[in-house]
Amino acid sequence: MKNKQQVVVVGLGRFGGNVARTLYQLGHDVMAIDINPERVQGLMGDVTYPVAGDATQESVLRELGVHNFDIGIVGIGANIEASIMVSVLFQTMSLPFIVGRAHSTLHGNTLKRVGCHRIIHAEEEMGSQLAHSLFNPDVQEYMELADAFGVSRLEVPDRFTNMTLEDAGFASARDKYGIAIVALKRGNDITLSPDSDEELRKGDILVVAGRDDLVNRITN
Repeated sequence: MKNKQQVVVVGLGRFGGNVARTLYQLGHDVMAIDINPERVQGLMGDVTYPVAGDATQESVLRELGVHNFDIGIVGIGANIEASIMVSVLFQTMSLPFIVGRAHSTLHGNTLKRVGCHRIIHAEEEMGSQLAHSLFNPDVQEYMELADAFGVSRLEVPDRFTNMTLEDAGFASARDKYGIAIVALKRGNDITLSPDSDEELRKGDILVVAGRDDLVNRITN
């Protein structure tokens, strides 16, 4: 996987909690902040720094060192005002990448205008999917089957282009990467359990099943 990143997640409801927990499982340093101590308590041991506090206060964020983090994720639920305030504070602190969760098109447009680099519409994307795609742009979709194990839909990395599945290391159902190739999608054509002599082309999509850390080895 890529170098460990420092990520701050504000708002630990179902979405934010899922993002924080999954990013931590993927090996990143995660600070999880919520004004509700019970939600913070529920993530003890599942993130690096669980913090109960009011993230709409700049003094609180600066005291926690949030301005030194790589990524800020605003996962606040129904409180749109708080969502916008935290997004503005992240922008003020010059966080390199900010993700905002939106509940409507208007909310999303507002978050974009105040500096969010990526907008997630809560009804369209799960927290675990965001966590897996955040540092792996090749991962287009993700479905969790168990803790740290799932099915990923990913674009074939450039280094495998024009190689057969066997040459790329995907010769068997459980290849050298420790994952299973479920299907190969090329345009509108889908091949289930493709043969090992199938040549991979640029733009091909692989559907793979396996542990998250092993899938990360392919994409990174």
